[in-house]
Amino acid sequence: MGSQWEDKKKPHLNIVFVGHVDHGKSTTVGRLLLDSGHIEQHVIDKFEQEAAERGKAGFGFAYVMDGLKEERERGITIDVAHKEFYTPNYYFTVIDAPGHRDFVKNMITGTSQADAAVLNVAANDGVNAQTKEHAFLARVLGVQQLIVNVNKMDISGVDWSQDKYNSVVAEVTNLLKMAGFNTDEIPFVPCSAFDGDNVFNKSDKSPWYNGPTLFEAIDAIQMPPKPTEMPLRLPIQDVYKISGIGTVPVGKIETGVLHAGKTVTFNPSQQSAEVKSIEMHHTMVEKAEPGDNVGFNVRGLSADDIRRGDVAGYTDNPPMFVRHDETFVGQIQLMDIPKAIGVNYTPVFHAHTSQVAVRFVELLEKTTKGVKEANPAFLKTGDACLVRFGPTKPMAIEQMDTFPQLARFAIRDMGKTVAAGVCMKIEKK
Repeated sequence: MGSQWEDKKKPHLNIVFVGHVDHGKSTTVGRLLLDSGHIEQHVIDKFEQEAAERGKAGFGFAYVMDGLKEERERGITIDVAHKEFYTPNYYFTVIDAPGHRDFVKNMITGTSQADAAVLNVAANDGVNAQTKEHAFLARVLGVQQLIVNVNKMDISGVDWSQDKYNSVVAEVTNLLKMAGFNTDEIPFVPCSAFDGDNVFNKSDKSPWYNGPTLFEAIDAIQMPPKPTEMPLRLPIQDVYKISGIGTVPVGKIETGVLHAGKTVTFNPSQQSAEVKSIEMHHTMVEKAEPGDNVGFNVRGLSADDIRRGDVAGYTDNPPMFVRHDETFVGQIQLMDIPKAIGVNYTPVFHAHTSQVAVRFVELLEKTTKGVKEANPAFLKTGDACLVRFGPTKPMAIEQMDTFPQLARFAIRDMGKTVAAGVCMKIEKK
């Protein structure tokens, strides 16, 4: 097994497939992997047979991405499946985003910063609530590059109609413009993931379409530049005490370059220390760059002086943080609030590796279905809002205009993600 392009040394990118629950995400990924030579047909056939026996004919592809028995019986996708595939230019990890709650949390905590997203929209259904949510989320979470899969072109009532395709493109274009994307650069690919048209193989059913297949559009994604020129920002995931070595913080570099021998400051802990050595993949290195997961030994700090959620930077440009008596203004998109919320609501904010309870101090301006309202009394699912926030303890976060990589946060309550947002302005005392 394996495709003709396989090569681990290719530049690596993360890609996420999003969109409404029934719009064919799993089938699209399954089809992409099968037709590009990453899975063999007999594997699909076996899954398809199982699916048919359960009265779910046609779910064979989705099973490639699942593999959990109970889900198969329910016929829906829950698992976050990490699949890898290769194109002529890249080596991709697919972040499958079944429930957007987990997706949001994963995207924020950096376990899977997606470089690009494929937004699946069914041609017969068009834009609906989750399509909207996922488009705004992708934007809020900093996904720079988007590809739209206009899926289910084969189903009756659509029948590969160019008019139907055009109307979906117009509708999705409006939505994406509203979410702040530059739609001139976004390919809209008419597909049938079920039949395999325009996913990997070019279709003869859409003579009116002369753009790329989904696979070609994915292969044409631009490698995002590594922000090595920016000041160092390294969120700390864990701090280990290693005998014979000392204190070893571990984390993934977001911006800048970490050098051995330089002094770093950890905020909000407000501790400084010299970086004695840096280790990556069990090898000592002199320096490390954005995207690298590193452990580094610091001189003279105990493992209790710093903690997960701290961010390391150089002393001449230390990481920003908000004290418990300070505030910051953030723009949020509400996704899933059981009931209305107002001032004093205090859920948990997940920003990079930190988790801090944060209070809604003031609701500044909300937007509901495009209509703006100043100082609303409450917010509900679907609203976007500019809010003044007060953390209950010191919290490292940066402004969108200076470090977008560290300005994003997810808001979680009762075990689920209720909103996603970005920090616009830190109000220091």
